[in-house]
Amino acid sequence: MSMASSVNHEFVIHVRTGDVQGAGTDANVSVILHDEQGSSTDKFSLDYFFRNDFEKGNLDVFQLPKDKAAFLNKLSKLEIFRDDSGFGSSWYVERITVENKSNGDVYIFPVFRWLRPHYHYVFRENDTFLPQDDAQQEQRRLDLEDKRRIYVVDTSDVTLPASIKELPADELFSRQYRWDIQKLKMNLIVQSRITMFTTGRWNSLDDISNVYVREIFNQPWTSHSWRDDSFFGYQRLNGVCPALIQLCSHIPQKLAVTQADLEPVLEGKSVEEALSDKRLFVCDLKILHNFKCKSENYVVCAPIVLLYRDNQDRLLPVAIQLFQEPGPNNPVFLPSDDPKTWLLVKMWYNQAEATYHQSLTHLGYTHLLMEGVTLALHRHVSISHPIFKLLAPHLLYIFPINKFAVERLLSVDGWIDSTMAAGRNGVLELNRKGRKDWRMDIQGTLPEDLRRRGVSEENVLPGYYYRDDSLLLYNAIKTYVTSYVDLYYDTPQRLADDTEMQAWAREMVQRRENGGMDIQGIPGNGKFRDLDDLILTLTSFIFTCSVQHAAVNFPQYDYYGFPPLYALTLEGQPPSDKTPRTEADILNVLPDKERTFDAMIVTKILSQKGVNSLGDFEVQYVFDPKATEIVEKFRKDLASIGTSISTRNRSLDMPYEYLHPDSIPNSISI
Repeated sequence: MSMASSVNHEFVIHVRTGDVQGAGTDANVSVILHDEQGSSTDKFSLDYFFRNDFEKGNLDVFQLPKDKAAFLNKLSKLEIFRDDSGFGSSWYVERITVENKSNGDVYIFPVFRWLRPHYHYVFRENDTFLPQDDAQQEQRRLDLEDKRRIYVVDTSDVTLPASIKELPADELFSRQYRWDIQKLKMNLIVQSRITMFTTGRWNSLDDISNVYVREIFNQPWTSHSWRDDSFFGYQRLNGVCPALIQLCSHIPQKLAVTQADLEPVLEGKSVEEALSDKRLFVCDLKILHNFKCKSENYVVCAPIVLLYRDNQDRLLPVAIQLFQEPGPNNPVFLPSDDPKTWLLVKMWYNQAEATYHQSLTHLGYTHLLMEGVTLALHRHVSISHPIFKLLAPHLLYIFPINKFAVERLLSVDGWIDSTMAAGRNGVLELNRKGRKDWRMDIQGTLPEDLRRRGVSEENVLPGYYYRDDSLLLYNAIKTYVTSYVDLYYDTPQRLADDTEMQAWAREMVQRRENGGMDIQGIPGNGKFRDLDDLILTLTSFIFTCSVQHAAVNFPQYDYYGFPPLYALTLEGQPPSDKTPRTEADILNVLPDKERTFDAMIVTKILSQKGVNSLGDFEVQYVFDPKATEIVEKFRKDLASIGTSISTRNRSLDMPYEYLHPDSIPNSISI
């Protein structure tokens, strides 16, 4: 910025009050401006008579009289304070901008805080400091003490990861209506003219197609291919649960399939040759073994499916066993079996995978785990910290959306209880079991997860668009994070001396019985020893909250919206023999019309993107000029990835669009 002249000064102060519940204030507010030479203005009251200043979400503009600040040169800091007068004195400030009209200099002071009364807050331009570099040590300490009083850890429910006890006021944004599932459901029902009072069972599979309403409840594109084996294989790669499939290095002993069963579908290869050529893959839902549903009237299988990549690069199911333990009542079903029996078996596999998807892939491994990450960050890392500013756009809304999910969807007799065979207790139990299997440095780190599952090489599984697009995005995020981290940590010692980062790492891995988040696989296990540890952790969290959540959330209506394809509940018993079935047998296992509509409506709501795309942040936290250059480079990288994906999709019969950067929100926002 240019040095200010000594005449004709006119400072204009812009104050943005936060858009959170109770943010506005009636208190008396004053500022003092300080320049680099140590000069400062007198106290200046920010107030206009006959106007209600500092209302929630408002921008208020004040002019500092020329004679009050003409002597100031380049600003170094802003001092702001309030009293506790008025009916509502609490005040949440997002940012303050000071403009020097005489020379065009603009100074941005990010705040993002509740300002306590009678305390003189001091903010420097861009307010981005590691704790060891911050001149406002006492202010920083008091802010974090306040945050720890507000952001309290709750570990009382042993079936769920650590969560926030009460929702703080600064998490109550004005757009809370976005998470009122019941109200959104009613609006959709009215708009679409679908009636929830339609009851009874389906008369035919074609009857299901008659419920769709163009533009609002469009018929999912998946409904046209749901019977095909090739689409069943495609679904394992690019459906809502794309991180389950693994390369098969040997036929599992528990899968009672024989060479004679398999060789007719291996295009002249022996089983050993198919294994050696990396043509066989497996999805094993062993976590569902001995699973208890909400009542004895329902069943969720624990299936294992073997798939073969044929010479046309189609992935085809070649054997399905619906339960883990082989036996006379648990045969291996084959594509050569009766067509409707085989179709019914695929439906029971999909219902089991849908249970796993909703419980863990979606709810457990994105929403709930990332709440612990966010909670520990708020408790131990100052808003002035550059890493807080990096992560904050990707953690926005996670507390309120999770609160709504747990209180509305996961409540007794809520949506999960009424539409899923698992019921809420089954979902909770799966979360308890699944949390033990998840590690940030394995399942939470995309390249490592792909290597673990043996599917990282493109030629091993062509057409695995989730993998291909995710890797492009993961690498872009890692490049972004690396540049950003290197900007503030020029040596590993700077990280070692960063008390806030180390406290964050410590609480994330701390056992839940000691009040911690109990997250496994954080590099360094509670102590960031080098920059690679920090970069890996930040990349994983940003990727999970943006890309991974988008991959498992936004395809939901396309799959759940057509119940024969991906039902949350099937009724009766799964096939225990190879007796030929009829269409009536298929219709008899489908949920009735009312529950079908409920599943359609909620997954339609969950599949709607209502916030900004990745890189286009809802709230801007980064103002450091060098850091904003890094953000801009990230946006350009995302645009390039988007162009590449669009070009690829134009050549596909079934375009994979869920991970186009324009389709990915910054955070877990629905």
